[in-house]
Amino acid sequence: MNLQNIKNRYLQISIGLVYLWFGALKFFPNVSPAEELATNTIGELTFSMIPPSISIIMLALWEVTVGLFFLLNLHKKFTIRVAVVHMLLTFTPLYFFPDLIFNDSILSLTLLGQYIIKNLIILGALGVLWLELIQENTSAKQPEEELVSETRFDPRRVFKFRGLH
Repeated sequence: MNLQNIKNRYLQISIGLVYLWFGALKFFPNVSPAEELATNTIGELTFSMIPPSISIIMLALWEVTVGLFFLLNLHKKFTIRVAVVHMLLTFTPLYFFPDLIFNDSILSLTLLGQYIIKNLIILGALGVLWLELIQENTSAKQPEEELVSETRFDPRRVFKFRGLH
């Protein structure tokens, strides 16, 4: 395992622990500081079709599953995608509930606002993990392509574009 893989594994573990911790809190009523915001947001997103008592459990399951998958290094591509969707949805309260997120100005965040904005760090880390996956897939295909190019000339390689070959 090279240094880059170790760095990425640390990212996975740290994201996994945050997801596991924050998700586990949501299984217990009135323990998560984001519970009310989360249920209200899910209510807005689903037009109140999912009762808050169910939506918070669904969110807890989602977060705990993502956390466990990161910690156990399972289905990386799927886990990163699900986590990115979740992270993007965490920004919807900025639109739905700006009074809960901002103080007097757009630069002055409430504690809930800070809780949401810190997700930019997690999104950045997910981006790094995603780029690493792309690089792994590219480098795994590279030796095969080099072997083919050494044995014969293939004019398609000259015009090879990402996704078109």
